[in-house]
Amino acid sequence: MTNDALLEHLVSRRSPPIASLGGDVPEDVIRTMLTLAARVPDHGMLTPFRFILYRGDERLKAGRRIARRLEERDGPLSDAARQKEEERFSRAPLVIGVVFTPKNNGPKPIPEWEQYLSAGAVCMNLLHAASALGYRGNWITNWYSDDSKARAALGLADSERVAGFVHIGKTDMTVPDRERPDIAGLISDFSANGEE
Repeated sequence: MTNDALLEHLVSRRSPPIASLGGDVPEDVIRTMLTLAARVPDHGMLTPFRFILYRGDERLKAGRRIARRLEERDGPLSDAARQKEEERFSRAPLVIGVVFTPKNNGPKPIPEWEQYLSAGAVCMNLLHAASALGYRGNWITNWYSDDSKARAALGLADSERVAGFVHIGKTDMTVPDRERPDIAGLISDFSANGEE
């Protein structure tokens, strides 16, 4: 039996521009989103991820921190460039940082890349959960995900990495579809060439 509503969601899912996201995201909705987001494949049940919520005035403080870091790294910013950085986390009512937290896990460790995939799956689940609850989301990383001092300024430990910053809010905007991959060019069948 097919789930037509789910199929329609998967076919029509698009990421709206962050600046189009508004409204408020109540605490109970956030908890439900995060509970659903965490239901991902997780080899070894390690939970190699955690969440940082950027909301309220703290979003502005996060933006000011990354603006200072960029200026420290690259030199003086123009007023426009500084404003752009300072507003990174305040364009949507809620930003959820999905943080990859690699785990050391005994004599037969789960490879770190598998753990990172699990954290990435959390980001995708979070987008689906937001949509199911009447919200929309946009998953990004940006330059500050690859800068150790910026990550620290945003609340990450040295060993942690960003799987994504998911900006969440409400929008009535109809987002046009973009060109999608030609699936036929991405498929091949395994062939052992007669060997076993």
